[in-house]
Amino acid sequence: NPQAPVLMDVTIDGRRTPIVVETTKQGFAYVFNRETGVPVWPIEERPVAASDLPGEILSPTQPFPTRPAALVPQQLRPEDAWGLTPWDRGKCREKIEALRNDGIFTPPSVRGTLMYPGNAGGTNWGSVAIEPSRRIAVLNMTNLPFVVRLIPRGDFEREKSAGRGLLGLREFAVQEGTPYGLLREPLQGPLLMPCVAPPWGTLAALALDTGEILWQVPLGSVPDQLRIPLPVTVGLPNLGGPLVTAGGVAFISASMDGTLRAFDVETGAELWHDRLPAGGNANPM
Repeated sequence: NPQAPVLMDVTIDGRRTPIVVETTKQGFAYVFNRETGVPVWPIEERPVAASDLPGEILSPTQPFPTRPAALVPQQLRPEDAWGLTPWDRGKCREKIEALRNDGIFTPPSVRGTLMYPGNAGGTNWGSVAIEPSRRIAVLNMTNLPFVVRLIPRGDFEREKSAGRGLLGLREFAVQEGTPYGLLREPLQGPLLMPCVAPPWGTLAALALDTGEILWQVPLGSVPDQLRIPLPVTVGLPNLGGPLVTAGGVAFISASMDGTLRAFDVETGAELWHDRLPAGGNANPM
């Protein structure tokens, strides 16, 4: 849970209901009655993958909200691999095929596990913004797969030294007190593009009276420094939440292209944008 919960009052089945909303890196939004802790809409305990590590026992189920729907994809199959060319798309497919991939909540493994959504999101820091008169929540999402692999303790320092000079956002973690170190990195093709189709970042709105997704649009365009033209509206990975005004406008920067944008809260239409002198990876105010 990467951000603060948000409080508001909504009208459900004709009755005023005080709620608390918490969004997560899995792309879920959990909504509870804030006075009783009872879920506003059912939350189901569903079976998830077990650990294949000796001695590690995990919960056999995890809680899945039935409403709102997940705001990012949570399953990536080899046939879903994406690339700019058949060559890099094929390389991405090979990477996905080689990983443990039993859906969301698949635990880390020595083989290497596909983590989708990755550790950057669904949602990350910034929290949901609320428009109270319309009872709409606005939030941004990141859609990137990551790989997490456990490295036996005796091999960790050697692998860490060998991996330092490689391209990409590689993260090594010691995990002291365990038999394993950890490697975590984005799932990228040989051109360093994500192995999943864009958009890689979106802005969305939830109707909190009903739990429905009102709209979801790409957030961010190709950065100036990217030399490869893309024939799609990409939407970029993002960090930092939105600000909503009483006039029904949501302001947000957050994305990697260094742009501040304004969106219509009811429709998701972009109303305005302008460039920032640097990245805006925090909430506007």
